[in-house]
Amino acid sequence: MTSPTAPRRSRRRLAALVAAAVVLLLLLALAVHRLTTEEPDPQPGPARVAADYPFGPRSVWRTSVREAPVHEDSAAMVDGLVEQVSEHWGGVASFNVDQFTASWYTVDADQPTVDVAWTNCQDKDWTPDGLLGEGGQFTDVPIPDDARPSPGSDGQLTIYSPATDRLWEFWRVERDDDGWSACWGGRIDDASKSRGYFRNGFGASGSGLAMSAGTVWVDDVRRGRIDHALGLAVMWPAKWDRVSWPAQRSDGNNDDEHALPEGVRLRLPADVDVDELELTPLASMIAEAAQEYGFIVTDQAGAVNVGGQIGQPVADDPGFWEREMDGVPPYQVLEGFPWDRLEVLPEDWGKPAPKPSPSGSGPSGSRSSGS
Repeated sequence: MTSPTAPRRSRRRLAALVAAAVVLLLLLALAVHRLTTEEPDPQPGPARVAADYPFGPRSVWRTSVREAPVHEDSAAMVDGLVEQVSEHWGGVASFNVDQFTASWYTVDADQPTVDVAWTNCQDKDWTPDGLLGEGGQFTDVPIPDDARPSPGSDGQLTIYSPATDRLWEFWRVERDDDGWSACWGGRIDDASKSRGYFRNGFGASGSGLAMSAGTVWVDDVRRGRIDHALGLAVMWPAKWDRVSWPAQRSDGNNDDEHALPEGVRLRLPADVDVDELELTPLASMIAEAAQEYGFIVTDQAGAVNVGGQIGQPVADDPGFWEREMDGVPPYQVLEGFPWDRLEVLPEDWGKPAPKPSPSGSGPSGSRSSGS
């Protein structure tokens, strides 16, 4: 004989299943609503960098400086920078998009490679180890036939191969009937996992930092946001024997104790209201990036300057920079930029601690690998 309570139990189970299904449908509807109505995450991150930007979160170019400490000599060091800006070239730092900047090319996996000849323009009395020959920095470089170095005496050229994750930068590169040649340069292997600088004295910048990493990219401007640090060239960096990590070397010659060493970082304080500065749109974008990622002193130059990306992205979109500057010449784009409000970070800020030796008795090297 069937128990009189069985129908009641069945009804309760059915009611519970219906209630659970209703709750599940409500949660699903709420999730769909959020996905279609919420603003995207505004925080900087790997997905927000420009297309083809090779350097990942491990690199020095992707490190936030917003909460970093300030150098004890920051005020005097900034005064020296302000003097370099205010007393030269009409008192405005340059935004280089016509010469002396990074000329960039991204290549496909099937791009033919060439060996780049070494032109010893610095009159070295030896051939640097690792430059030429099998596995050398100048060997098997996938340079496109239509590549054009940056105008100006530096003749800079950057090549990036996503298929091999290798990046090359050359200084004073030329092409003639015999092929490509360069005075100096280098290669970064595993670029997306690197710190963003060249090792062993190679690279195109005076500091060994990747010059292309710190330029304002065409895609940065198209997105309206720069999610990486900016390279800053100055007129009188500290003497070459005073170097701040992440720079690997220096071409400076300034003996002043307050001079900015190559590799040192600067930032615009977070409490500066960029909207109130009345800057050009490009300068405002640079100022906002300077608050989050800062500047890194990368080179010595004839004027304080920040560079804009040229090469393939501009060749594919002629007139891009002229359009974005909206009639303002490059030497006036940064007019009004608050150089005097910058802060200098401590030298070697962010440098990884040395790895302990296997025995634990002392350092055996640095984590700051450039490749």
